Amino acid sequence: MKVIVVGCGRLGAELAYNLYKRGHEVSVIDNVPAAFNNLPADFQGRINEGEALSQDVLHRAGVEKADALAAVTNSDALNTVAAYVAKTVYNVPNVLARNYDPRSREIFEYFGLQTVSSTSWGAQRMEELIFHSDIRTVFSAGNGEVEIYEVVINKNWDGRPFKELLECDDCIPVSLTRAGRAIIPTRDTIMREGDVALMSATFEGIEGMRRRLKNVDIQEA
Repeated sequence: MKVIVVGCGRLGAELAYNLYKRGHEVSVIDNVPAAFNNLPADFQGRINEGEALSQDVLHRAGVEKADALAAVTNSDALNTVAAYVAKTVYNVPNVLARNYDPRSREIFEYFGLQTVSSTSWGAQRMEELIFHSDIRTVFSAGNGEVEIYEVVINKNWDGRPFKELLECDDCIPVSLTRAGRAIIPTRDTIMREGDVALMSATFEGIEGMRRRLKNVDIQEA
């Protein structure tokens, strides 16, 4: 793939280098020459110094033939405009934008841009790791609004139907693995100690599940 990365800060440099190491053709744009020092010495993609909104700079970066563009500067305004221009003017098939300040996310949504907010997602993940080690996140969609969680069934839930874990509107079963064999569970599937359940849920939904797990543990203690 031919990918343009707008912004060569720590995030942009890491993204560009990872894509380059995977064999993609990467072109990086930044208007600060020193920013390219963030790239590892063995990076052999294209470096384009200049304003990301300059038609000449975008042309030198190969925007007309780009398969994807990621705008990852620390300016939400620049990321929004750069991504929108790539999407609507140059018809780049896959356009992503970094949301630096969560308070600005509505701007990205208004323009219909695929957005990643490392701040929102990172804060939520840290909260989960601080307070909830019982349920592990294995996949995050969007900016963490919906995630897939791994739940190991303990002895207090042995013999109970799967529907007792699903007493919320925001939890959907994905799979249940027992002795290395995965199935798609029904609401009447009986859980056994050691089973590994994967659940798709919102943050609010998984909080409700955590409360049910805790209440059963207390009742059985």
